[in-house]
Amino acid sequence: MPERKDYRATLAKRRTDVASMFDGVAARYDLVNDILSLGQDRAWRTLVLEAVEPRPGDAVLDLAAGTGTSSEPFARAGAHVFPTDLSLGMLTVGKHRQPNLSFVAADALQLPYADDSFDAVTISFGLRNVEHTDVALAEMRRVTRPGGRLVICEFSTPLWRPFRLVYSNYLVAAIPKIARLTSSNPSAYEYLAESILNWPDQQRLAELLVDAGWSEVEWRNLSGGVVALHRARA
Repeated sequence: MPERKDYRATLAKRRTDVASMFDGVAARYDLVNDILSLGQDRAWRTLVLEAVEPRPGDAVLDLAAGTGTSSEPFARAGAHVFPTDLSLGMLTVGKHRQPNLSFVAADALQLPYADDSFDAVTISFGLRNVEHTDVALAEMRRVTRPGGRLVICEFSTPLWRPFRLVYSNYLVAAIPKIARLTSSNPSAYEYLAESILNWPDQQRLAELLVDAGWSEVEWRNLSGGVVALHRARA
């Protein structure tokens, strides 16, 4: 699929805009993430795997799976993983790199899965890009079996106030500059910074989870709160 350069979504997060934006960064997405996170994204993925605790034979839904980088560890653990994403460009790259995975094109607001289908549902750095957070959380709850697990890994609010200011400046100033040197669609990373700064903090996301019907909601701060790992039960 041809890349669309200099195309970005807005904070309205319309699905067509988000999909087109990720189509435009698909080819170098994993590389740029590694650079922007200073390699921390690998450690975060390991912690997601540990939080999900996949068992052989478990059905795991990996939403916003992109190129399948987050899904492959679940497959290695013996789970039946369903990498699902809105962006056809990301899925195309994923199928080329991870031919062993069965990718699914789908919208988090209208999942093509039956009720109570999965032992675990996880989404990493994707919930922030969904047009209606509450609807997506309810859909994840619908497709999770009673007692099943939810793990959300998402950018959040740093705990230490002085660092919070430094981090905000990094998002606004440094990320777009780095993206111009590394990404096929630098404008998308302006949206990245804006979407992080406008995302709810740890407590507010926990409240949204409870409102969507999840129980046993808790979170763990990673990298000083730059990222938060929320867990819940259906």
